[in-house]
Amino acid sequence: MKNRKPVNIAGRPFPIIPKLIATSFGVGFLPVAPGTWGALLAIVLWLPLYLWVNPMVSFIVTLAAAIIYCVAGTWASTEAEKYWGKDPVAACADETVGQWISLLPLCRGVEECPWWLIIVSLALFRFFDIFKPLGIRKMESLPGGYGMMADDILAAIYSAVILEVLVNII
Repeated sequence: MKNRKPVNIAGRPFPIIPKLIATSFGVGFLPVAPGTWGALLAIVLWLPLYLWVNPMVSFIVTLAAAIIYCVAGTWASTEAEKYWGKDPVAACADETVGQWISLLPLCRGVEECPWWLIIVSLALFRFFDIFKPLGIRKMESLPGGYGMMADDILAAIYSAVILEVLVNII
């Protein structure tokens, strides 16, 4: 079971930069379902790309954001475990990264992908992230931030594959 409240086990203050990154700029501190808030933050930050940007640019920016935040989030999540214990619930950078990966099939824009697929993307990603079927749970056994990030990346890949199929059917 994930820690519900971060408790400083390191005995010193958690530096602000890794704390901000690990908590997706503080949304991990929201009282209910911090992982969902991390995923919703990803959608809010992504929406301008979906609405106003060329599909190729949208895809490249989304992929770049996911890769950059994955690297930063893995580091910050590893740091978070030093202060808050194993896989702390407030550390939701992994959900932000996962949601961006899940949104990649929708980077075709409003004309080709209806808005409701964004909700489907969130629902699929959170389903795979929460229930962890198909080997997702095994990813958590990786050390530190790697395990925290890897399970969400695999959940996002499963979500993206299903969304790609849906987009091609519609």
